[in-house]
Amino acid sequence: MLKTKDILDEKDKRLRLISKEVQFPLTKKDQELIDTMIQYLHDSQINELSEKYDLRPGMGMSAIQLGVAKRYFVVVNELTDPETEDDQKEFETYVLVNPKIISNSMEQIYVTEGEGCLSVNRPVDGIVPRYARVTMEGYDRDGNKIQVRAREELAICFQHELDHLNGILFTDHIDPKNPFKGKDQMRGI
Repeated sequence: MLKTKDILDEKDKRLRLISKEVQFPLTKKDQELIDTMIQYLHDSQINELSEKYDLRPGMGMSAIQLGVAKRYFVVVNELTDPETEDDQKEFETYVLVNPKIISNSMEQIYVTEGEGCLSVNRPVDGIVPRYARVTMEGYDRDGNKIQVRAREELAICFQHELDHLNGILFTDHIDPKNPFKGKDQMRGI
């Protein structure tokens, strides 16, 4: 079982690698890693399991965060209110292989409480500008071409994970001299 300690910390230079395109069919090892990532993200959003296994809650994870420099990520999006009882929670799971943004809104948004990351184990103040809506194209784990439209929180998560595949951390988007620069030109969510 994947533990929070297995996820690369921001100080690890491997997080700065640009991940390589994936060839199909996926290897058994890649399929297993995807399953592991899905399980971690799912369990981390269920209070009882996150406490029992000491999992830091997360919505998305890229292969590079586990030291695998391949272009795929997983997002597990909770569809129910976070206050819903654990056994009633519903999730939608996305696996994107060789993803790219093919269109985006002009409107930019940011997370008002600040973006977080399973690889950044500290509070970070500042605004990370993100597109309010994106359409991503890529492949599912079976090699079928897919397109996914995302808005708001899901769009932010997709952009965050795509950044990981390009060696970028969310902290890179924050202006160190003026962390809240541009706040009045974007919508907080």
